Amino acid sequence: MTQIIGAEGTSPSNPSANPSVWPCLTYRDVRTAIDFLVGAFGFVERACYGEGGTVHHAELGWPAGSGGIMLGSADGGDECARPVGGGSIYVVVDEPDVLFARATAAGARVVRSVKDEDYGGRGFSVLDPWNNLWSFGSYPGA
Repeated sequence: MTQIIGAEGTSPSNPSANPSVWPCLTYRDVRTAIDFLVGAFGFVERACYGEGGTVHHAELGWPAGSGGIMLGSADGGDECARPVGGGSIYVVVDEPDVLFARATAAGARVVRSVKDEDYGGRGFSVLDPWNNLWSFGSYPGA
């Protein structure tokens, strides 16, 4: 098993850095997916465990607060792995217009351009190269 640690982890002394909900996505090429998600959206690689081209578990943190996502290879033999491209995730951001420009420059496909929402906030939705839907907006939830 190989391990890559890229940023400070969480600890019991910093409970805000210990999120309770972790969306999980399956990719055919996790290494390429990590590079895209870091470059397009600004995630921070925290851990990556695997052998050869298979990633059994990877974690990407969200730099603006606690939380993140977990990733795994479609060919990893994990009975919990979901089909590639079936994810839909919403992430709260301070500057959706800035992130929209970054994401589209990196190749994210636009589903919904940046707009003000009727329920408050401003946001957009894009697809990553594996057809997962990523929505980013300033609406923090009710």
